[in-house]
Amino acid sequence: MNQTRTFLIFALLAVAYMLWMAWEKDYAPQPAPATVASAASSGTVPSAESSVPGATAGSTPAAPPSGSTNNAPAQLITISTDVLRLTVDTRGGSVVRSELLHYPSEPRTKKNPDPVPVRLLDDQQAHFFIAQNGLTTVQNANSPVAPTHLSVFQAVQTSYALAEGQDELKVDLTWQDASGLKVTKTYALKRGSYTVALDQKIDNGASAAWQGNAYEQLQRIAPPNNRTWYQNYTDPAAHSFLGAAWYSPQDKYETLPFADFQKKPLNRAITGGWAEMLQHYFFVAWIPPGQEPNSYSTSIVNPDTAQPLYLIRAVGPSLSVAPGQSVTSSTRLYIGPKLQGTLDQVAPGLELSTNYGWLTVIAQPLHWLLSKLHAISGNWGVAIILLVLLLKAALWKLTAAQFRSGARMRKLQPRVAALKERYGDDKMKMQQAMMELYKKEKVNPMAGCLPILVTFPVFLGLYRVLMESVELRQAPFFGWIHDLSAPDPFFVLPAIYVAVMMATQWLTPTTGMDPAQAKMMKVMPILFAVMFAFFPAGLVLYWVVNGATSLAQQWFITRQVDRADHKAKAA
Repeated sequence: MNQTRTFLIFALLAVAYMLWMAWEKDYAPQPAPATVASAASSGTVPSAESSVPGATAGSTPAAPPSGSTNNAPAQLITISTDVLRLTVDTRGGSVVRSELLHYPSEPRTKKNPDPVPVRLLDDQQAHFFIAQNGLTTVQNANSPVAPTHLSVFQAVQTSYALAEGQDELKVDLTWQDASGLKVTKTYALKRGSYTVALDQKIDNGASAAWQGNAYEQLQRIAPPNNRTWYQNYTDPAAHSFLGAAWYSPQDKYETLPFADFQKKPLNRAITGGWAEMLQHYFFVAWIPPGQEPNSYSTSIVNPDTAQPLYLIRAVGPSLSVAPGQSVTSSTRLYIGPKLQGTLDQVAPGLELSTNYGWLTVIAQPLHWLLSKLHAISGNWGVAIILLVLLLKAALWKLTAAQFRSGARMRKLQPRVAALKERYGDDKMKMQQAMMELYKKEKVNPMAGCLPILVTFPVFLGLYRVLMESVELRQAPFFGWIHDLSAPDPFFVLPAIYVAVMMATQWLTPTTGMDPAQAKMMKVMPILFAVMFAFFPAGLVLYWVVNGATSLAQQWFITRQVDRADHKAKAA
């Protein structure tokens, strides 16, 4: 197979892959579009009792004894560190907003030098996504009832901030009823960390023992897919997984798109696992202690409403607190970016939240190598160029054999043309004669296959890395390219690649090529120009450098073959 056919195979595979992804977004089953059904005192947080563990739609959880703070007015408190700004609703102590201070929602420009930070958790109706926690109570005759995520807590102040020189910030929320049962929720945030520790301390001042479980859950709406086919093709977020996921040491990482919540609900006991809701670049995960068994489940809250809420929950082991005693339940909440190389230090398997899909085996090593090259160069675009050079160096002998065979085939074009005239339309004899000619001249027409078997998977793996890795989000290169994960705004890189491709075609032999195939090759530059115009600039940069280095190597090898032939004739 010559270099021209290699290009054709690559083009067909690339187009097929992109069309398949766009089709998946346009025609795959989608959850029903919707609006949040009900709201709590804040006006946005839903108060559906069916979101309480053990309750059913329309049921009402047992009310706390008279004198509890369940009916007190709720308020919002703000907790700020150097990387996070959280808004906690005292109704349930739920985290209803989170702003990632180091991640602007839009690239910084002269017109917009200080864009608002990414808001991941959000209690607004259009983007509803909150993290809740609470306690369930095993009902006995005289047992006190602990607060759920619907009960109102009290806070000393409405704003907390990590002070200069302070490494940790703790915020207490308290709840107490007339029976003497007291619950204190403590959020602990550390400087530079997206992990939030949560303790629920249960002090039993009642006359009867308390029994129950601690639970944590995430609720969110499923954003409607209103994108057109064009937007699905060009928007990186359209190709990223959106839904719930969980991890277990036995089955590793598993995902559940919103469309499958009703068909494939989760209901499993897991020790050493965690549960999350994730989207493009960012995610939120509840991480219970690794040594404790938790019951994990998914459900749809208010499924008959216009816009249901999708819920994933972890319920901890049974707790028992005798009168006069106290027990503390601990867990962690991760709210932040999919930072590779650090997440497995937070919890086993958490790094899999950067969901590369079936290309993980290629994409993860590529990301690791790119990270090392970025540490050397300080620029992700330069790291991509260095990656290409390393790959070309590793494949030098293979591609040299490919180009050497191509140069020899080019010299055989007059003899192949003579064979065509001799055998006319007898394709069988023509192919036999060509194979004899190749064998005699020691030319291997299949020499171009192996390099493409390596470069094409790298191309797809790098595509996933550029689309999913938050480190490359809004990463600038030089000049006009301010975001390697977005298309080239002026289409300069696609135009350069077209020029490289045309030069490559000029050097590539067309020996034995079918006329229809030859016409196809003429339109290939146009096809690539259209396709690459909407690819991430980093991916086009990779293929421009790859094509340019291949062109230089092909020219060098062709010159070597020509010189060797001249020397042979002179001798």
